[in-house]
Amino acid sequence: MYDFMLTPEQQAVKKETREFVREEITSDFLRKMDNDEITYPREFVEKLAARKLFGIRFPEKYGGRGMNWVAEVAASEEIGCLGMALGCAFVMPSIVGEALNMFGTEEQKEKFLKPYLEGKLVSAEALTEPRGGSDFFGAMTRAELKGDHFILNGMKRFVVGAEGADFFLVYCRTNFDPNAHKYHRLSLLLVERGPGVETEYLYGLLGCRGGGTGRLVFRDVKVPKENLIGELHSGALCFNQMMIPERLTSAAGCLGAWGALDLAVRYSDKRRAFGKEIKKYQGVSFKVADSITQLDAARAITYMAARAVDENAPNARRLVSEAKRCATENAWDIVNSAMQIMGGIGYTDVYPIERALRDIRLAMIWTGTSEIMNLLIQHEYYKEILNSAYDRRLMEQDAGKPDESERCYTDEDMQNVFDRKNAN
Repeated sequence: MYDFMLTPEQQAVKKETREFVREEITSDFLRKMDNDEITYPREFVEKLAARKLFGIRFPEKYGGRGMNWVAEVAASEEIGCLGMALGCAFVMPSIVGEALNMFGTEEQKEKFLKPYLEGKLVSAEALTEPRGGSDFFGAMTRAELKGDHFILNGMKRFVVGAEGADFFLVYCRTNFDPNAHKYHRLSLLLVERGPGVETEYLYGLLGCRGGGTGRLVFRDVKVPKENLIGELHSGALCFNQMMIPERLTSAAGCLGAWGALDLAVRYSDKRRAFGKEIKKYQGVSFKVADSITQLDAARAITYMAARAVDENAPNARRLVSEAKRCATENAWDIVNSAMQIMGGIGYTDVYPIERALRDIRLAMIWTGTSEIMNLLIQHEYYKEILNSAYDRRLMEQDAGKPDESERCYTDEDMQNVFDRKNAN
């Protein structure tokens, strides 16, 4: 829609993805997923891989295209209209692949990343625990090192792809020193499905159905030491890096709210009430204006965040958190407005707006809630302003009646003012 923001190569991959969404995914397939008749969309994964639309930003020698984050956001925006489950299946290689590409050994990349991007394997990330939620560093899943292997025991919940994945990216505790710093407690393991790995429960979800979301249980799973990603006890370092693809892909997928808005606009052009199309009523047309403004704002900040990550900008992490919060919350508003425009029929399954509404609600919860995003945003911004050289104009100097003593914030500030006055 905004091709002037993209290079010709990025435009091409966006066009390919748009054609894939239009031509390869049937309405019947989406309905079966929403009815839980499909447990995991492996067929979708294989079709994506056949077109080399998996792992767009990873090296070509592993099956990617060697492109950047902006290209991936452009593709994710097209996929997003298909719903959260397929959107998650599309971006999961970006999340799991980040760990493998950034921290994995060459052997791990050949064994796991390459066949994943080729569609021969499927993966899932196992992060959240029943007692954990946003408390990532409180993970209780344990992996004890016994010679050349780990013995893994524990439980993970809300794993998208728990049913369907061939291997899992599992954060687990490996440092059992009670005084260990929280950043040095965890490690990251590649755990292949096999003896002791069980999908114990599949959740009945409000939306995002058909993605195989379930609870994983690990019972005395023997994991080879060579399946450790990065250094032992360095899971926090991996996690810190992984939060970029986790959150940026969530933001990008929610740009797919354009689908609900387009539907509402077309409906309002045909539906007549009181003698004219409802788009001619300000109550409807102003909702459209608000929605497209929100969508464009979400697009702008998401693409800016992607560019920031590509350029390794110092404020990239803050921008990613802002994009995640802005895009997910705006998408929720947009889909709600689309339903309001369509009225009662939008609340039925005659149109897919009700499915979009059920789907999009999850976006403000997973990969870090909006509240966690706020925590990170303000923390990063305070750090930028207070801990760095400030070379912009200070508005304090433009006061009508500057009084230094009235501006003192601490006892030390006040004492310094008094000392200067006494010295004069």
